Amino acid sequence: MSIVLVGGHDRMHEAYKGICSKHGHRVKVYTQLPAKFDKMIGTPDRIVLFTSTVSHKMIHIAVKEAKRKNIPIVRCHNSSGNSLESVLEQFKKELE
Repeated sequence: MSIVLVGGHDRMHEAYKGICSKHGHRVKVYTQLPAKFDKMIGTPDRIVLFTSTVSHKMIHIAVKEAKRKNIPIVRCHNSSGNSLESVLEQFKKELE
């Protein structure tokens, strides 16, 4: 499954990638707003928003693209590694 992770802490960038790859997911992590962010999202299977550590503009762009491309969004207030683990476990249960 491919995931776009929006938000989180810069120092956790590699940890987020490691957690997702451990669960067998490909992930793109965006902790800062890049230029042409809407084009960079692509068409993942899911978008995960860490809402406490992301700008309103990034959330707005991600939600708009998700609606346009019919991509499910998961919002998580906490941006810890354990929160990401629980979100991925939730995905696993949904697929079973």
